[in-house]
Amino acid sequence: MIILGIESSCDDTSVSVLKDGKILSVAVNTQLEHIAFGGVIPEIASRAHLKNFPAVLDRALSDAGACLKDIEAVGVTFGPGLVGPLLVGVNFAKGLAFSLKIPVVPVNHIEAHICANFIDHPGIEYPFIVLVVSGGHTEIIYVPEQGKYELCGKTRDDAAGECIDKVSKMLGLGFPGGKILDELAGQGDENFESFPRGMQNSSDFSFSGLKTSLKYYIEKHDKEFIQNNINSIAASFLDSVTASLVTKLFTAAEKYNCRTVLLAGGVSANSMLRSKISGTAAKKGVKFYYPSPKYCTDNAAMVAMTAHLKIKKYGIDKFRFDSALDAAPFVNLSE
Repeated sequence: MIILGIESSCDDTSVSVLKDGKILSVAVNTQLEHIAFGGVIPEIASRAHLKNFPAVLDRALSDAGACLKDIEAVGVTFGPGLVGPLLVGVNFAKGLAFSLKIPVVPVNHIEAHICANFIDHPGIEYPFIVLVVSGGHTEIIYVPEQGKYELCGKTRDDAAGECIDKVSKMLGLGFPGGKILDELAGQGDENFESFPRGMQNSSDFSFSGLKTSLKYYIEKHDKEFIQNNINSIAASFLDSVTASLVTKLFTAAEKYNCRTVLLAGGVSANSMLRSKISGTAAKKGVKFYYPSPKYCTDNAAMVAMTAHLKIKKYGIDKFRFDSALDAAPFVNLSE
């Protein structure tokens, strides 16, 4: 079966083609308009999606050597995310599905990030614990089987990726900050400073205290000190972020007696986080999987894969064209 995946939950316009569980193509248009604002502006993102989708669709089909009449189902992100961008993607998918007389598979954005792991690792066995960490979400989830999710812990305030972006802006490094801080940290000493780790006795996370600590730290020291020690400050900051994530991930794995852990979401591309989880997993004899970097950030390949797995489990007859399908910006993973 050939499935078209559509993703527009934030500022990335993406379309992917999947055939029988294999990704044939994935096209992504990342909007650069938001850099000047230091964050994503929903109205600008929505208008850009409207403009970009036709060309991104054409590129995905061309790269896959396919045409629209070959598509047998459409998977689309319906939430959570920004309501305007989600509406553009959902309506684009519905228009295609209606014209082609094919079913639409609604895909939860968080579930898609989790299922991105199956693109490169189709043999992952259940049950497993997954850490979903991005600019909008930080959650640890127990997954006993395909489509079943139990929340083990989540952030009480800022998401880890949000905290990283804000600290990057404080340091004058720009937005988004994940890749920049990761590169700097690779050249620094993570023991240079000791920053706080929130909610150490809870399964939940808190990064607002860490963010505030960095704010005061930057204000306390002069610009020359910050500039001269930027690599080690970045490393020490990321050490605090990742230590909290790793500790709680393996605490959940032990609680549920899981011998497999997964990493998902945009921050899963962070090299320090991957390294710390990998090292701990090796010591504990736990299997560890994570997506390729190109599947960590928002993309339609993970949407197409999720639709494929849902059809594989429930059958194509469970899904149909639904004109009532709407964006759900605050939907939970279990809904």
